[in-house]
Amino acid sequence: MKRLSKDNPKVALMSRKRFAIVRAAQAAFLEGGYAKTPMDKIAKAADVGIKTLYRHFDNKDDLFSAVMQAACNPEAFNELSGEWDQGEESSERPWFSKAPRSALPAAGVEYLKHILSKEQLALYRVVIQDAHKFPELGRRYQEQVIDHTHDEFVRYLKRWTPLEKWQVKNKLDAAATFSALLRAGIYEDALFHLRIFSDSEIESHAHTAATKMLTLLSSRRF
Repeated sequence: MKRLSKDNPKVALMSRKRFAIVRAAQAAFLEGGYAKTPMDKIAKAADVGIKTLYRHFDNKDDLFSAVMQAACNPEAFNELSGEWDQGEESSERPWFSKAPRSALPAAGVEYLKHILSKEQLALYRVVIQDAHKFPELGRRYQEQVIDHTHDEFVRYLKRWTPLEKWQVKNKLDAAATFSALLRAGIYEDALFHLRIFSDSEIESHAHTAATKMLTLLSSRRF
């Protein structure tokens, strides 16, 4: 992904154009899918020339990565660079310093509200629709969305495993298990438009998943 120099005298204008391109691409991809969305359509929607678009992004994969980053963490997305802002990303979630019995339910609620949002569900539908034709699409989604979420919980386990005297040999497996518990019985219903879950239902489901996860961690299953 191309980066902009802060010393560039036109940096403010270029920043606004990059931001406009990412937002236009997000709307276009969610509406028409990845495969059927041409780059010139995105350029037109962003009110920039096609050459300007390619000055900011090497190709469609590159642009879709920026869309995923912006959608997954808008607070940490750097409009100028089109990448994660490492300062924001390294900051801890509100639940990160809490003990597991409080942290896991809170982390679960945060996770579910994120993946069950209309934007995230639509983004995932785009990926599963076109990933068989464009393997790079699936790879980038795996790295930037799924792996990113697992990494956060791995960091939490590294901090709390010694304090709780858990014996977690494979923290990544533990993170994937917690994610699976949170998704079970709820994600597919939302993905296929079968149900819309209320905040109270999400909180109840997160607490149930957290309780199961704590049992697994205490029983040394990883």
